[in-house]
Amino acid sequence: MRCGVFFENYRGEEQLWDSPTARAWIAAFIAVVALLPLWGSDYVVAMACIVGIHLIATMGLNITTGSAGLISLSQAAFMGVGCYAVSWFAKWGIPFWLALPLAGALAAAIGMLVGLPSLRVKGMYFAIATLAAHFVLGFLFREWTPVTGGPRGVTILPASFFGIQLTGDRRMFYPIFVCAVLLGLAAANLGRSYVGRAFVAVRDRDISAEILGVNLLRTKVLAFMLGAFYAGVAGGLLGYFYGAITSEYFTFGLSVFYVAAIIVGGLGRVLGSVLGAVFMTFVPESLRLLSSALSGSMPSLASHLLPMGQIVFGVLIIGFLVFEPHGLAQIWARVRRTFHLWPFRT
Repeated sequence: MRCGVFFENYRGEEQLWDSPTARAWIAAFIAVVALLPLWGSDYVVAMACIVGIHLIATMGLNITTGSAGLISLSQAAFMGVGCYAVSWFAKWGIPFWLALPLAGALAAAIGMLVGLPSLRVKGMYFAIATLAAHFVLGFLFREWTPVTGGPRGVTILPASFFGIQLTGDRRMFYPIFVCAVLLGLAAANLGRSYVGRAFVAVRDRDISAEILGVNLLRTKVLAFMLGAFYAGVAGGLLGYFYGAITSEYFTFGLSVFYVAAIIVGGLGRVLGSVLGAVFMTFVPESLRLLSSALSGSMPSLASHLLPMGQIVFGVLIIGFLVFEPHGLAQIWARVRRTFHLWPFRT
């Protein structure tokens, strides 16, 4: 247990950050990130936008898989639903601040249908059901040409806010940043609500949860819908960020990427989603930068670095499952505990 924090009332115990120091650090971190477009380079801002999109999708999967225990392999497909939805909403003249929640709602509606089998099947069987849903949606992305543009993809009209065109990485950074912060706060508060506790109860002992009055079907479907909603919003932001998208982006490999992110970061924790999304985004990017740096002096080695991305994903998943099942969030908790008690021994 961490020492130095004492609660005098229930309001203090219910706070997300239970000490003035923690609140100050969070405020400073948000301020630094919010000012990133003013001091960061084009590369840094672009990578921050990509991390923000991955973070939103990862938080959604962490609600479905980390909190409720439903293994989902269709997160990338739900992102595709959100992306294609905003492309059509933009053509209809719907502003992006309304198109994003609508895209999330559409993805959640489809997620409700995919989550219905969760009452009859669980574990690996349910994961296979979500995998089937991924391939069905992927087929629609490729073949439903009037809606998705087929293999050629679609072009998405730029987002605008009160007449200001949100074009370019620096302007798109703020919608992505605001959505990530709001959805992160929602996910953190969800875990402390009755619904979040019902998710955990279903994940740990679903039969016992049902005996205690938890509606299994409603709880599982709601968890899947929330995860799909986050993915739909992330897909919508992805479409606005790139301006054009094809079905080749929403592959099964992207769904595996998000599964790896929640395992590496930490299941059932918002901090785990943040750490996992950042870590797993920069692992392939680091390999790409290293390959580019070695292309002149060691071209043979550089040519083998980029294909190693999938190998690195597999090794990381196995390594964290064996040596640190609770992910980077648990490692960070141990580091914080050490500094709270320093210079005394734990």
